[in-house]
Amino acid sequence: MNKARQTGFTTIELVTVLAIIAMLVAILLPAVTAVRSMAVQAKQQAQFTAIGAALTAFRNDYGDYPPSTGFVYGPGYTDYCGAQKLCEALLGWDLMGFHPDSEFRSDGHTAGGRFIYDPGDAVEMARRKDRYLELDNVTAFRLGNAPGQALYNNIDRLRDNINPDTFVLCDVFAIKRITMPNGAAVKAGSPILYYRANRSAQGLMRPDPDIYDYRDNLILVTLGRITDGQKPLPNQTLEGRQNFCEKITDWKLPTVNRADSTTWYPHRPDSYILISAGPDGLYGTADDITNFDN
Repeated sequence: MNKARQTGFTTIELVTVLAIIAMLVAILLPAVTAVRSMAVQAKQQAQFTAIGAALTAFRNDYGDYPPSTGFVYGPGYTDYCGAQKLCEALLGWDLMGFHPDSEFRSDGHTAGGRFIYDPGDAVEMARRKDRYLELDNVTAFRLGNAPGQALYNNIDRLRDNINPDTFVLCDVFAIKRITMPNGAAVKAGSPILYYRANRSAQGLMRPDPDIYDYRDNLILVTLGRITDGQKPLPNQTLEGRQNFCEKITDWKLPTVNRADSTTWYPHRPDSYILISAGPDGLYGTADDITNFDN
C-alpha cells in the first residue's frame, strides 16, 4: 500500500521565499521612507503657508511684519529673539491674542512698566486682537518650565539672557516628548526661526547692514537641539554670519558670485525668512526646511 503523499514546503523552498521577501522589503523600504519624508516635508511647507497668511494679516493690520531683532539692548529686550516675537505677534505673549500696544518685550510689559498681557485685566483683554493662527494649525511651547515640560533642558544656563516663560512656534518634526501641566504627553518640534528683512539694506556680507541679520535668533541656535543640546559642526551652523548668509543666498541669480561675498543677495529680500531645523533637529544642516527654495 502506498504511503500518503506528504505535502508542505521544503527547507530550500522556505529559504527561497524568505529571500525573495527580504529583497522586496529592501527594495520597497527606501521608497516608503522617502514617501513618508516627503509627506512630512509637505506638512511643514503647509505650516509655513499658514504662518505666511497670518503674517500677511498682521502686516495689513499694523503696516509691517513683526520685528525679529534679537540683540536690542535694554531691560526686557535682550532675551527676546525673532522666534519669540513671531509667536507673540501671531498668538499673543500668552497665546491669548496680540496686544496692539506691544513693544515686543520678553516680560510682556511696555517700556513704561505697564503689563499689557494680564488676563485678569478686562480692559486690556478687550483691546487684544484675535489670534492670527488657530492653535489647531500650529504648535506653540514654552521655552522652559517645570522638569519634563521644558522645550529646552539646558535653558537654565541662559536664564539671565532668556525668559523661559515665553513661547515659540514649533515645526512639525515631533522629536521630543513633553508632559503638559495637565498631564497630557505630547511631541514637540524645534522652534521655527524667523527673520524680518531690512528693506533699506542692499545685500549680504557688505559693510552696510545685512538684509537679514543672523543674530536675530542666535540665542536659540546656541542652545542646540531640543533633545540633547547637541550642536552641528562649525561649518554647518547658523551662528556664523557667513554661513548664515550662504544658506539664504539665492544662488540662481546671475549677478551672484560665490567667490565674491559682496554680490550675495538673499531669497525674499522684501519680506521674511522662516527656517525649520528639519528631522534632525539641528539648525544649519542639509535637512533644514525653509520658506524659500534652497
